[in-house]
Amino acid sequence: MFTGIIEEIGAMRHVIQSNTSGEIAVKAKAVLEGTKIGDSIAVNGVCLTVTSMQSDGFTADVMPETLRYTNLGDLKTGDPVNLERAMAADGRFGGHMVAGHSDGTGSLTDIKKEGNAVWLTIGAAPELMRYIVAKGSVALDGVSLTVAETENNGFKVSIIPHTGSETTLLSKRIGSRINIENDIVGKYVEKLLTPKIDKKQSSPSPYLTLEYLEKNGF
Repeated sequence: MFTGIIEEIGAMRHVIQSNTSGEIAVKAKAVLEGTKIGDSIAVNGVCLTVTSMQSDGFTADVMPETLRYTNLGDLKTGDPVNLERAMAADGRFGGHMVAGHSDGTGSLTDIKKEGNAVWLTIGAAPELMRYIVAKGSVALDGVSLTVAETENNGFKVSIIPHTGSETTLLSKRIGSRINIENDIVGKYVEKLLTPKIDKKQSSPSPYLTLEYLEKNGF
């Protein structure tokens, strides 16, 4: 489990990918402290297991599916990445609950400065937008943020100077893919509220309905 509070901006050393396997190597310093082989580090919000360590970095195995499904496969040598170690049991919970499991990617569609803040507009597919609500939480490339506004095909976040300087978000260009992890609470709530399959139905309704509630005594 992570918090979405980035500890360090690392740099990609290499990304190796084939049809059957993948590996990334990251130059880092702060996240190496206390880290052992087998520990988890989120790279751009993607939870990876450390397979080897060097004095100035680490490597991790990556499944081909992960490289396709996230922006890790887009990275090149020297590209900056957001890094966060898994949260310690006695650590402070500064962001929100981030699992390190990207739900998909969005695309940066607009950048606009307003005072000391910068507005980012992210285009996202309907299956991602259903869990994104105004003033709710979202993780973008592993960064815990508050959704400022929602639109039919995307949403906006406002980046304060500290977040801008401590993460990679403001180094993005229009069209850049960004890893999106929806608030895990919303996904669990939806799962628990989805009616179970009725024996007379081939599939459950994706939403609670008045008919379902009346049928079950509510």
